[in-house]
Amino acid sequence: MRIACLGGGPAGLYFAISMKLRDPSHQVSVIERNKGDDTFGWGVVLSDDALENLAANDPISAETIRSNFAYWDDIAVVHDGVRTVSGGHGFAGIGRKAMLLLLQDRARELGVDLQFQTEARPIAEYQAEYDLVVACDGLNSRVRSDLAAHFKPDIDTRQCKFIWLGTHQKFDDAFTFIFEKTEHGWMWVHAYQFDEDTATVIVECSQETWDAWGFEHMSKEDSVATCERIFAAHLGGHALMSNASHLRGSAVWINFPRVLCEKWHHENVVLMGDAAATAHFSIGSGSRLAFDSAISLATYLHSEPTMESAFERYQEERRLEVLRLQSAARNSLEWFEQVERYLDMDPVQFNYSLLTRSQRISHENLRLRDADWLRSAEQWFQTRAGAAAEPVRAPMFAPFRLRDMELKNRIVVSPMAQYKAVDGCPTDWHLIHYGERAKGGAGLVYTEMTCVSPKGRITPGCPGLYAPEHEAAWKRLTDFVHGETSAKICCQIGHSGRKGSTQLGWETMDAPLKAENWDLISASPIPWSANNATPREMTRADMDAVRDQFVAAAQMAERAGFDMIELHAAHGYLISSFISPMSNNRSDEYGGSLENRMRYPLEVFTAMRAAWAEERPLSVRISANDWVEEAGVTPEEAVKIAAMFHAAGADIIDVSAGQTSIEAKPVYGRMFQTPFSDRIRNETGIATMAVGNIYEADHANSILMAGRADLICVGRPHLADPYWTLHEAARIGDRHADWPLPYLAGRDQAWRLADRDAETEIRA
Repeated sequence: MRIACLGGGPAGLYFAISMKLRDPSHQVSVIERNKGDDTFGWGVVLSDDALENLAANDPISAETIRSNFAYWDDIAVVHDGVRTVSGGHGFAGIGRKAMLLLLQDRARELGVDLQFQTEARPIAEYQAEYDLVVACDGLNSRVRSDLAAHFKPDIDTRQCKFIWLGTHQKFDDAFTFIFEKTEHGWMWVHAYQFDEDTATVIVECSQETWDAWGFEHMSKEDSVATCERIFAAHLGGHALMSNASHLRGSAVWINFPRVLCEKWHHENVVLMGDAAATAHFSIGSGSRLAFDSAISLATYLHSEPTMESAFERYQEERRLEVLRLQSAARNSLEWFEQVERYLDMDPVQFNYSLLTRSQRISHENLRLRDADWLRSAEQWFQTRAGAAAEPVRAPMFAPFRLRDMELKNRIVVSPMAQYKAVDGCPTDWHLIHYGERAKGGAGLVYTEMTCVSPKGRITPGCPGLYAPEHEAAWKRLTDFVHGETSAKICCQIGHSGRKGSTQLGWETMDAPLKAENWDLISASPIPWSANNATPREMTRADMDAVRDQFVAAAQMAERAGFDMIELHAAHGYLISSFISPMSNNRSDEYGGSLENRMRYPLEVFTAMRAAWAEERPLSVRISANDWVEEAGVTPEEAVKIAAMFHAAGADIIDVSAGQTSIEAKPVYGRMFQTPFSDRIRNETGIATMAVGNIYEADHANSILMAGRADLICVGRPHLADPYWTLHEAARIGDRHADWPLPYLAGRDQAWRLADRDAETEIRA
């Protein structure tokens, strides 16, 4: 084939090399507008597995690149005057210019035609002249722009400003992050060595800080000099340097653009490298993406029967990998965008938060990297929680206190509907169900939503707290929990609102009863769906009556022996229907602004707080995101909602999301609702509970140690395994959990089996 690579960066050069390796008869030209030794970056980073991929594809160029690497194993974080170092991270750096020259030499050796200082012609001319045109013309790809109607690029310009600089200061012992508080706001550095006497220094800050410093009106030289003054204490007398000779003034500063194209090929043109997709520099994957894409496309062009099928395979494989990396990169870049919410953390927790920001590094992964540092961090967490320094345990086993209620650990059994009540009364099913989970090791067990009236039930199978027999049945259950376990128990109290009078969960979810439906009330006469009945808009008299029902339920809960209660103000039920504009279009003082929409929920909560024992905690579950674009409650608004409830006396916010509208489009994934808890906790200082697809100890410990929540709600795993906490403790090597005395023989076997599995994994 006759092949044109438009762009002489890592993607274009390595693709040319890969094609010539597979078939030397290919005529490959690399066309680059700049000189061969021009470069506008400093150093690039590659991980160990990226190097392995290069070695498998072309051992010669891989070994040449490897011999020019600067290696480091540690990450250092300088924050609040403390330098924290952890090891086991395994990175390598090389100068971008050095790498390009090495790739150019290898390409020439294989017979690639390198055309430097050559301006690209219109894409149509290359399409007519060459069999294959590879557009690897970078972040601001002209080809991508010219063929945007076909590639359909999505470009998300991010919030922070950054400038790419170099220095002769030595950072040869660690990849270093430095955070400095200036008179105009926080600024930070990503720094790493890439040859014997040069390091990359990326200076980054928020738009607000950038504006306050006046960088927009500075020359390039003044910008560099200002950054040099800010970080002088860390530069050892060395200067900062810019090699962006083609840029003037504030143009040297960049807002990172996240690029992803819907389609990566059109006719005989295919995108590669930054032209196709970008991943934020804070996870160091840009060069890795370029190299892996070059290998992938070259492979498929020689294994598939047609160019079109090769393009399809290439796009399918690489786009999936890019999405995975972009997810991690998005987590990382958002952490830096929001870093000011974390900068008041203790340096130990701040360091942990930074290391785990992308969610690619977890708690146990850190243990593999640097067990001693993680042990010291776990010890810090335990002593901060009021536990003894020894034995050192994982964060999920730290105690936690809310008012006079002391929890033995941070694991909570989430409220999960059982649909087994009879006329609102809990039965033996509930006694066994909740009793087993209380025996299973969790610190706190929640009831399912317990309703304040017969018409406040979701289904006929939902339990209540509105009759003496209900109180007696719940008292039987709490007596068992307190008498036979060390767990605490919380009653979640709510009213179904417009989502009531529906079938049992294993029938048709959210569908009206087939007969004997009851009347519904809500904030506004808006049905849950077209198939549900339209609720009646609540009058002031209705609001008074329901408020009093919540108060009566709270009083019953106290007499029944619950340690804690929670107001259910989430998931589209009655209280939630006032909060969300998706279900509240009232024109009176209870609709419109957030303050108005919160008026009745706060009235109910305040009345419950007054009726509930002062020494016992009261929480609120909220939906922190309605998941409806340009409508509904947003994470930003959720911070205000949490603050309002906290000001009214809420001890902790149970941060859930969604289930408030059938128009919702949630974004699922591991720990997918934890960011909402993180934001509320770290912007307000209010204690939070994290929920949502948390299913292993590693998740719980990562969330807690990073300060993203104070308690961890584990739902579905507790349905499958009432003893989830004890089993996870055994699996991660914790031998300090309290098992029920009759089960000690089972405990010993579980520990032996866990030890055997751990040894097998180590040998493997």
